[in-house]
Amino acid sequence: MKKKKKPTNLARGLFTYLDPLATTVFVAGSFNDWKPDAAAMIQVIPGRWELEVSLPPGRHEYLFVVDGKWVVDPTAKETCPNPYGGLNAVAQA
Repeated sequence: MKKKKKPTNLARGLFTYLDPLATTVFVAGSFNDWKPDAAAMIQVIPGRWELEVSLPPGRHEYLFVVDGKWVVDPTAKETCPNPYGGLNAVAQA
């Protein structure tokens, strides 16, 4: 059985979220099938959450899941409407 090759053209994406009151923060998006608990962010200093992920080239929509609530990235340079009447943030890799 052949071993699958890992893609070598992945970009490193750094997600950052600022919230001094948050107790848990995740990133959910098109790159992880919108799973709300698949990508836990780490609190690097009080109130600052970060997560670095490998992203394939292209456009990726995402939201933060902050203490169970879906939140658009307030620092996103681009957003787009989602099917639920809100906005998704957009990252380019």
